[in-house]
Amino acid sequence: MRNDSFVHDSLRVPTGLNQPAALVLTTVDHPTLRSRHICIVSETYPPEINGVALTLSHLVKGLRARGHVVSVVRPRQRRADGANGSHDAAMTLVRGLPLPGGANLQFGLPAGRAVRRAWARHRPDVVYVATEGPLGWSALSSARRLGIPVVSGFHTNFHSYSQHYRVGWLRHLIFRYLRGFHNRTHGTLVPSVDQRDRLRTLGVHNVSVLGRGVDSHRFTPDRRCADLRSQWGVTENDLVVLYVGRLAPEKNLPLAIAAYHAMRRESDAVKCVIVGDGPLRASLQAAHPDLIFCGLQTGEPLATHYASADLFLFPSETETFGNVTLEAMASGLVVLAYDYAAARTHIRHGETGILVPYGDARAFIDSAARLAREPRVLLQMRQQARAHIAAFDWSVIVEQFAGLLTEACGAPRAAPQLFENPSRFDHEIHKIMEGRM
Repeated sequence: MRNDSFVHDSLRVPTGLNQPAALVLTTVDHPTLRSRHICIVSETYPPEINGVALTLSHLVKGLRARGHVVSVVRPRQRRADGANGSHDAAMTLVRGLPLPGGANLQFGLPAGRAVRRAWARHRPDVVYVATEGPLGWSALSSARRLGIPVVSGFHTNFHSYSQHYRVGWLRHLIFRYLRGFHNRTHGTLVPSVDQRDRLRTLGVHNVSVLGRGVDSHRFTPDRRCADLRSQWGVTENDLVVLYVGRLAPEKNLPLAIAAYHAMRRESDAVKCVIVGDGPLRASLQAAHPDLIFCGLQTGEPLATHYASADLFLFPSETETFGNVTLEAMASGLVVLAYDYAAARTHIRHGETGILVPYGDARAFIDSAARLAREPRVLLQMRQQARAHIAAFDWSVIVEQFAGLLTEACGAPRAAPQLFENPSRFDHEIHKIMEGRM
């Protein structure tokens, strides 16, 4: 049975100390904090570069800084871990396979035995399953067998991605699986209110919002670089339009390019810069030689690319949040995006950015063209965007996350059943996943 009192208004953490000796990490003393052993299970993790890995990196670092012990279960990464390389003792590495079209990403294979062995040595107080693939399923099933509370995260709209990879006919089956997965946990965390409301409407229970933060010390207008703009062939008076993200079908890049071309018809003083990599890069670069492709950027170089632009185009229709929206705003850019996810949460239309109705491609293009005709309106919006987003620090998000996990630790344990009113489909999925554990 699920615990519908999973989330309360109070996020206070109980007192005391209970830390597994063999997993002691560098911690900070907090006299009012009870240390927990929290296990994070994810098919993706740093140094992989994507929104889920970025979010988990901040959450894990923040939890450890607050005195919690954090262990991680993830697939082995060929480049990061090597064949027999050593790794953090708090890591359990499992087998994975490349994700089709995943640009070096992978999914973890079922690893129930490995997970149960690790948890027999150092039993976690609570498990956070960040991804719903085979690894996440086996971890969820194992935790339920052992009576360990599980909280899940809904980070990626896999059911929406299906239409971009020629398996749109599987969309309803994929979401049915996702719904069953999340309804087996004590609670599901999503990054925005509209995502919460959408999942509730589709039958996912006990959904709560855990927002996202931004490192406003790294992403700042102070990193604006005249030399980089000169490399792009623009002056300080020109308008640089930026896209940062994965170059993949689900990101709707043709719309960003169409918007840029509409801007060019209004003004010659506009240049488009693309930062990122992915399966579409080669074809896009060949088809659009007028665009500047900078490849994958990380750390300070990424922050410099953000700050050296003026307008951020974000045409994706499949985001659960969109961390790049916050990074762009913190860097002092005006963001043009659809009215949902991070944009709906943080942009005040005409004040801190530009919102257009979800899915209205014509409105997106027209808004971009209008900004090219009236570039002076961008300056005030850029300043207001930075002022708004600078207050959203990761420390606040981590504190909320710790509180939500703490509440799950005190929730009644779920019975080890598959689903409420399981169907033949549910049982078949269970057999497939469990068969490789």
